[in-house]
Amino acid sequence: MTDDRFYFRQLLSGRDFAEDNPMAAQMVNFVYLIGDRETKEAIVVDPAYDPAGILEVLEADGMTCVGMLGTHYHADHVGGSMMGFELQGAAELLEQINVPLHVQADEADFVKKVTGLTDVNLVQHNGSSAIDVGEIAIELLHTPGHTPGSQCFLVENRLVAGDTLFLQGCGRTDLPGGDPEQLYRSLTTVLSKVPDDAILFPGHQYSPAPSATMGQTRKDNFVFAPSSAEEWLAMFGA
Repeated sequence: MTDDRFYFRQLLSGRDFAEDNPMAAQMVNFVYLIGDRETKEAIVVDPAYDPAGILEVLEADGMTCVGMLGTHYHADHVGGSMMGFELQGAAELLEQINVPLHVQADEADFVKKVTGLTDVNLVQHNGSSAIDVGEIAIELLHTPGHTPGSQCFLVENRLVAGDTLFLQGCGRTDLPGGDPEQLYRSLTTVLSKVPDDAILFPGHQYSPAPSATMGQTRKDNFVFAPSSAEEWLAMFGA
């Protein structure tokens, strides 16, 4: 696979799309576009706030959306109800183009409740698996803890991590479906397969840099400081 075939873009809410949406600017979500420049096919990761604007970015790049990936069910990632607000997302994207939303089976009921989508709109995955976009292989890593069906995406030595892992910190576990012990296992076991030279791309810009190597993140991020599950839970399990 040649590097120029691989299509990858990191878009920041409130800046690269949804420019006039104060919540999008406040929440600093990242949306990712992953695809194959040769086949012109691409998939959208976490299409919240402004699906029409996201599709316009793809169109300007000569790409066509063939699917969506949801890192987890929270409305600032897939759209729906949040804190009394109704956020656009996967449901509104489906009004423009009929493509599936790939989620973990453990997350499906949450996604349907928040977005109003049905089983017809979802492709449910059980644990870690893979999908192809053109000739680009995307590995889906089931990383529960922030939510039951949180998932990260490993593609071309890039890890799109949603709210499982940030450059500084990790996803909270005190929301419905959160589990601190599961998150510890996801960070230290599931993500242990991700090499140090892979680039981490988080779900929010909660740090000055928008990305970093996994090696640097493991060195600098305080969530990797505990040496055991007991230590980790003592720090983050409350």
